[in-house]
Amino acid sequence: MVFWNPKKKYEFKHPHPKRPINLKIYESHVGIASPEGKVANYKNFQQNMLPRIKDLGYNAIQIMAVMEHAYYASFGYQVTNFFAASSRFGTLEELKELIDVAHGMGLYVMLDVIHSHASKNVVDGLNQFDGSNTGFFHDGPRGNHDLWDSRCFDYSQWEVLRFLLSNLRWWVEEYHFDGFRFDGITSMLYHSKGIAHGFTGNYNEYFGLVTDTESVLYLTIANYMLHKYYPFVITIAEDVSGMPGICRKVEEGGQGFDYRLGMGIPDMWIKILKETKDEDWNMQNITHTLTNRRYDEGTIAYAESHDQALVGDKTIAFWLMDKEMYTNMGTMNYRSLIIDRGMALHKMIRLITHTLGGEAYLNFIGNEFGHPEWLDFPRQGNNSSYHYARRQFNLVDDEQLRYRFLGNFDRDMNRSEEHYGWLRARQQYVSCHHGGDKVIVFDKVGSSGIPLVFVFNFHPTQSFTDYRIGVDAAGKYKIVLDSDDKCYDGHGRLDHNTEFFTYPEEWNGRSNSMMVYIPSRTAFVFAKAD
Repeated sequence: MVFWNPKKKYEFKHPHPKRPINLKIYESHVGIASPEGKVANYKNFQQNMLPRIKDLGYNAIQIMAVMEHAYYASFGYQVTNFFAASSRFGTLEELKELIDVAHGMGLYVMLDVIHSHASKNVVDGLNQFDGSNTGFFHDGPRGNHDLWDSRCFDYSQWEVLRFLLSNLRWWVEEYHFDGFRFDGITSMLYHSKGIAHGFTGNYNEYFGLVTDTESVLYLTIANYMLHKYYPFVITIAEDVSGMPGICRKVEEGGQGFDYRLGMGIPDMWIKILKETKDEDWNMQNITHTLTNRRYDEGTIAYAESHDQALVGDKTIAFWLMDKEMYTNMGTMNYRSLIIDRGMALHKMIRLITHTLGGEAYLNFIGNEFGHPEWLDFPRQGNNSSYHYARRQFNLVDDEQLRYRFLGNFDRDMNRSEEHYGWLRARQQYVSCHHGGDKVIVFDKVGSSGIPLVFVFNFHPTQSFTDYRIGVDAAGKYKIVLDSDDKCYDGHGRLDHNTEFFTYPEEWNGRSNSMMVYIPSRTAFVFAKAD
C-alpha cells in the first residue's frame, strides 16, 4: 500500500466542460495507450492521446482500470481499493492533471466504475475486512459471482450504501471526473446475476421475484444523488437485459441513467461476420437490431468495444482481413480482394452503427483505424508478455500503410456528426432494407435542422444506376460523406459535384424520391443543399 500526501496538491485550472448532447465516447485504457510493450502512464496519455482523441472528433473519454486492482490482467474489473487510483500508471497528481488538460480541450472525462462486485482478495481488498464474510457482502451463494470469481455487495446494508455513494462523490470532487459508466449492472439487477437468464422483452422477466430490488434501489439512489448534486454528470448503464425505465428519470419511476449500452449491436456484427456469407446478409435483421431500443431512453451505439478486442475474440478488422493485415496493408502493395472487402465493410459497419444505432456513439481505443490482432494482458498463460497489451498507433501514423485511411474516415464521420447533429435527431425513418439488392436507406433531421439521407449498398458485386430512393424533404441534395472516396482508400466512383433533385413522387413511404447511383460496398450521406 502506498500513502500519497504531497506537499503541494494539484490545483485544477479548468471547470467541468458542458455536458455533451451528442456524446461520442473514446473508450480508453491508460496502460495500453502506447506502441511499446510496457505499462504506459498518465503523462503519456495526456501528451500523446488527448490531442489524438480531440482531432478524431470525439468529445468524451471513458477511462478504464483507474480504480486500483492488484491483477493487471483483470482489465481493472477486480477492484481491491475503491478510493485509490491505480499507481501503476503514475501519481495521483498526474491523473488529475490529465483530467484537467482534457477539460481544457473541451473533453468530457468519464470513469469506468465497478460497483457490481469486488475482488475476493482478503489481504488487500474488502473481502473479510472485519473478519467475516458479511462486512460488505452477502453471505453464501448470493455473495459470490461464480463467473467472475468475485464478491457481490449487500446493498441492503446502510454502511455499504454510504461506502459506495461516497465513493462516487470522491471521484467527482477529488479528481473532477464528469460522469460514470456503471459496469456489469445486469448482474446486479437480477438474483440470477444474469447467468443463463434469457430476455425476450416480456415485462414479467424484469418485474417480479427474479429482480434484486435492493440493487435496483441502490442504482436509483446513486443516480438521484449524482444528478441532484452534480448536474453536469452523465451516467451510463452496462445492461444487456433491456430493463424498461432504466434510462428514465427517477421522478418518473425510472432508475435515472442517462444512457444504456446497445450491447446487442456488436454481438450482431460479430455473428454476421463469423457465420454469414456476404450475399446472405439480412438487411432487415440489421436495421431491426440497430433500431430495436426503448423509445426516449438514450442508447449508446457501438460496433465493437473492449469485449471484442480481448484475446479469444477478434476485432471487426481482424474478422474481415485476418492474416492479410500483416502483408497487404501497405499502400504500395497490391490491394487484394480480402483487403478491398475489409476496408469497405469496416467503414460501412461503423457508419451505419453511428448513424442508426443510437443517440450516442462509442469506440474502443485503436479500433477506429482497424487495429490488428487482439488485446492480451501479461499473464501466466502468455509468459507475462506485454506484446499484445499495447495499441500500435505507429501503424495509423505511417503514410505508407492503409490504416490511416480508416482513421481518417472515423475522424470525418465524427466531424460530420458534429456539423449535422444526427445523434440528436428525435426521429428516423428506414424507408428501404431490400434483401435482394442489399440496400438500406433511411433519413433523419439532426440538430442542425438540415435533412439527411443515408444510403448503404452491402452487395458484394452489384452496383445500381438510377436507383430510386425515398426522400421526405423536397429539394436539392449533395453528397457530404462517402466511404468510397479515394481519400479513404476507396475507388472514387461517386462524383461529389453532382447535384441531386427530388421528384414529387411518393416512394417507400416518403413524400418524394430521387434517382441515385449506388456502387457496391459503398455508403454515403446526402445533405439538403438549398
